Amino acid sequence: MKLAGKVAIITGATSGMGRATAELFAREGAKVVVSGRNEERAKAVVDKLKAEGHEAMFVLVDTSNVEEAKMLFDKTMEAYGTVDILVNNAGALSLSPLSELGLEEWNRVFNVNVTAALYLTQLVAPVMKAKGKGVVINTSSVAAYGAHHGFAAYISSKHAMNGLTKSMAWELGPEIRVNAIAPGAIHTAMVDSIGGPSVLDHMKEGSPLKRIGTPEDIATVALFLASDDSSFIDGQIIRVDGGIEI
Repeated sequence: MKLAGKVAIITGATSGMGRATAELFAREGAKVVVSGRNEERAKAVVDKLKAEGHEAMFVLVDTSNVEEAKMLFDKTMEAYGTVDILVNNAGALSLSPLSELGLEEWNRVFNVNVTAALYLTQLVAPVMKAKGKGVVINTSSVAAYGAHHGFAAYISSKHAMNGLTKSMAWELGPEIRVNAIAPGAIHTAMVDSIGGPSVLDHMKEGSPLKRIGTPEDIATVALFLASDDSSFIDGQIIRVDGGIEI
């Protein structure tokens, strides 16, 4: 198993890409801390993993709130005594055009998509540094490579995530590796909330693979980045997008 004995915190792990990553990490031997805001979904993930014989726990938090993010870290340390892997996956979407984008919505998107990742990484970094090894995986997006009408806050936050990932890699090495995954058209609950797979049809048609991705497509890349298989990969943004815009 690629993650035997490792402790992994995964934010936004109650559905979609985060859940798929939590399930795969657990099957690869990790003790998984599932973070999310929905107790029913969080419990369902952990119950499933425990039924399969894996070790897991959930902590209900809004990671954009620094006090709650600190609680996530503290409860992980209380339960397992360490952190080996942090997956900053929690995300917020914004569909407001620039002329209608308020500062409250802008701040919410940045707090969830960027600031929470910064703060949680600051919390786990000393633990990983002391151990001499650790991995941070951030969730970016293909939105970080361009712009489209009506997504200003979201697109800006993902551009910021790419910069933050590279800065983290520079400053946290050599003990800690930091990379990001930039998903493309992935069928998740977030996509369903804005109209389902049909909203991704243009991305599917623009891809040589001609399909929409699954959460498992992201989880397998996260496993690669979390494991020693990627020991010489650092500060990179890995696009998992079916080849759009190649």
